[in-house]
Amino acid sequence: MTQVFNFSAGPAVLPKAVLRQAADEMLDWHGSGMSVMEMSHRGPEFIAIHRQAEADLRELLAIPANYRVLFMQGGGLGQNAIVPLNLAGRTAQPATIDFVHTGSWSGKSVKEAARYAAVNVAASGAAGGFTNVPPQSEWQLTPGAAYLHVCTNETIDGVEFNFVPDVGTSAGDTPVVADMSSHILSRTVDVSKYGVIFAGAQKNIGPAGLTLAIVRDDLLDHALPICPGVFNWRAVADADSMLNTPPTYAIYIAGLVFAHLKRLGGVAAMERMNIEKARLLYAALDADDFYQNRVAPDARSRMNVPFYLRDESLNDQFLAGAKARGLLQLKGHKSVGGMRASIYNAMPIEGVQALVDYLNEFAGR
Repeated sequence: MTQVFNFSAGPAVLPKAVLRQAADEMLDWHGSGMSVMEMSHRGPEFIAIHRQAEADLRELLAIPANYRVLFMQGGGLGQNAIVPLNLAGRTAQPATIDFVHTGSWSGKSVKEAARYAAVNVAASGAAGGFTNVPPQSEWQLTPGAAYLHVCTNETIDGVEFNFVPDVGTSAGDTPVVADMSSHILSRTVDVSKYGVIFAGAQKNIGPAGLTLAIVRDDLLDHALPICPGVFNWRAVADADSMLNTPPTYAIYIAGLVFAHLKRLGGVAAMERMNIEKARLLYAALDADDFYQNRVAPDARSRMNVPFYLRDESLNDQFLAGAKARGLLQLKGHKSVGGMRASIYNAMPIEGVQALVDYLNEFAGR
């Protein structure tokens, strides 16, 4: 089979070692005679898989003991509703939720939260075409807000936070909720600086269908009365993520990914690799004006790199040539056009180098 490199934004590339292990264990997990797909989520085999996956994630992210790890469903879009349904009850009603609007995904979060509470866009990058993160000195925060929502990496727009919002971290402060769907496990993060971190799995963790929510203990008991029981964080936490049938196979694959990252040296090692991959790709895009990345250099994502050809009439030719070389899924999101290379943890540096070689060849350098 011809070597291919998959630059899809999600569902995204998975480590080859993980896929091989999953293939080897497909019909018989550890002598059980069952595929993980067939196991009861309440049986001892899957409970062991689940517990190991959580333990490895806690180790990778150094998650403090006063945070619960919830394996949920619904993706990032689902959490856009689940978060306000669980946190809008923190404050006197009507509650206000603060947002920093840095691109397409935080925009979706604003729209969904407005169904359950008043929203205040404390800062927005819209005027600049979502090419930067507004400095915190410009944020107009609401005293006593239910929480502050940030998307720390915008998958479509290619904007990434290079700082941690500083609004306090004690139980009485406004908690920061971070959507880290497209860069979780790609860089070190101090979990204690956030009240809630959530992430869809289909970027850096595993297959689509699984969502992680990392929730500080004091934030588990503020759900609105209208919150469905299956989405109530306290109920999910008390049931150890087994309130309903969880996405068992996705949790299994996520666990294999967590173990794989530990063998590679953990999140710090992945961050070093991701810095090098991003440096290599951005250097090629910045070499002249044939390509353009419009994001401010200090807000450029290490995971999702949108770019445009100076002559956009060449887009189809560029994509056809890339596909012929095994460089797949480079077309940009339909809302912004252009191209996009997603270079998640599982993308090897050889894939980025192959893309850089093609960029240089196509530009005629």
